[in-house]
Amino acid sequence: MTTVDLPLLPLGRGSDLATEPGVECPGDLPPASDPHLVERARAAKEALGDRVFVLGHHYQRDEVIQFADVTGDSFKLAKDAAARPDAPYIVFCGVHFMAESADILTSDAQQVILPDLAAGCSMADMALLPQVEDAWDALVDAGVADDVVPITYMNSSADIKAFCGRNGGAVCTSSNADVALEWAFDQRPEGTGKVLFLPDQHLGRNTAVLEMGIALEECVVWNPHRPNGGLTVEELRDAKMILWKGHCSVHGRFSAESVDQIRATVPGVNILVHPECRHEVVTRADLVGSTEFIIRTIEAAEPGSSWAIGTELNLVKRLADAHPDKNISFLDRTVCYCSTMNRIDLPHLVWALESLVAGQVPNVIAVDAETQEWARVALQRMLDLPGRTAR
Repeated sequence: MTTVDLPLLPLGRGSDLATEPGVECPGDLPPASDPHLVERARAAKEALGDRVFVLGHHYQRDEVIQFADVTGDSFKLAKDAAARPDAPYIVFCGVHFMAESADILTSDAQQVILPDLAAGCSMADMALLPQVEDAWDALVDAGVADDVVPITYMNSSADIKAFCGRNGGAVCTSSNADVALEWAFDQRPEGTGKVLFLPDQHLGRNTAVLEMGIALEECVVWNPHRPNGGLTVEELRDAKMILWKGHCSVHGRFSAESVDQIRATVPGVNILVHPECRHEVVTRADLVGSTEFIIRTIEAAEPGSSWAIGTELNLVKRLADAHPDKNISFLDRTVCYCSTMNRIDLPHLVWALESLVAGQVPNVIAVDAETQEWARVALQRMLDLPGRTAR
């Protein structure tokens, strides 16, 4: 079968289980053109009352965000999910790894619901547990595993978080990656420690070099699709940061050329980017920080100031709409939403809420007990770290 023979399915409706195992959503979604969707969502949420707690990631569509009880980045929402133990249903408008983290941090009496099971994360999918276990075995063979502390970005699956928990590591987000790295190096005698950073090479490199002062040549990239990660034993022994070859499909699109171009066309523009961007973009930027940092920076900015923001487009549009007194633009000319985050649309949210009203609990995200135990260890180490958001 060639690509042209594959069935064409409307986004989020229907599935081809041969190519998308596990993404089928039972039940009928209301049509996207239904003019009563907003009222249906409002009525269902009111009927559920305190029994439902809706979390909305900043990258979600406005049509979904309006129904969120709290909004935030993955770090904030991970904590918020655990802060409402009386709500039996957590509807997570985000992506799969976020819902997994919510299930890990909430009680057994609560159920976490993802309105569309196809809302995944391409970055998280770049580090699979068998690949990471093979890499760890290679570190053992190279004689360096005892020096290595694994740190995984929040954008990773529950089993990768559990791997880090079992092997003395932790989870981090873009708001506390520097603190997590400091903690990791402190776990080993001074001068001997190494970090295996999963799965985003850019966040790991930018944090290590720009926050920690680690030399760029002390950062190597482990490619899971090459023998021994494409690295020699000597390279592994000399490295301080072993970066997994993964990236964000949205933030990876921004280029040094896009920064140079907008500086040439917009006088006095401030370049504000997320640390998931490439190193050459981050080093050209004026400010670098997490999603929450980006929001706070724009809120505090002077009226009339100009900003080009390198992060997901839904958030940039929302910031531009909320701050008409400032000149806010997307860093790249190419419009780019997070396609998997956008799978959570209003029809899916309405379907999930109305299913709960009818006594049916759809699309429950449940992490097995052993994975939960070790992932919770790694997540708790993260939650115990103080957060810092920018250089």
